[in-house]
Order: sequence, then structure tokens, then C-alpha cells
Amino acid sequence: MAELLTDDEIRTQLPNGWERDGDEITRTYGFDDYLAGIAFVTQVGEVAEEEFHHPEIRVGYEEVEVRLTSHEEGGITEKDIRLANLFDAEY
Repeated sequence: MAELLTDDEIRTQLPNGWERDGDEITRTYGFDDYLAGIAFVTQVGEVAEEEFHHPEIRVGYEEVEVRLTSHEEGGITEKDIRLANLFDAEY
């Protein structure tokens, strides 16, 4: 089991563009059109599957919202920060 990050650790490690929302970290990515967002979701899904750590994803017309938390641990862990950085690399 991964250890929960402290508030200070979350604050210092949270990638640019990401925000904390309770026990989750979240980011909304903007796109020129719907299909570009869908392509991004496919890339993110492949990364998540490789890491075996799956986000919640909401798809809008020109945006995709990604939410990460470590459900088993009950909050934000290093796995969430790592995945956020990997998703940003796909953007």
C-alpha cells in the first residue's frame, strides 16, 4: 500500500495546472474540438492501464477533466502525482 501524502507534500509536488479537490487532484485540459479530446482520453487510458492506476475522466465538447485519487489508501499518494505528470507529458 502506498502512503498518503501530507498537505505540504501535495502542495509542493502538485504539477502546474493541477488543483486539489479534497482527496483528489484534478485538471481540465482544453482542446480545439471533441475528437482531439477523445484522442487524448485514449492516450491517457493507455498510460493509466500501464500504470494500473485509473483516473475518473469526464469528456466535454472542448475539454477533458481528469480526477486522480488512490481509493485503496483513501486519498492522494505518490501514484497520483506520478500519473498527473505522465498525463501532462501526453498533452
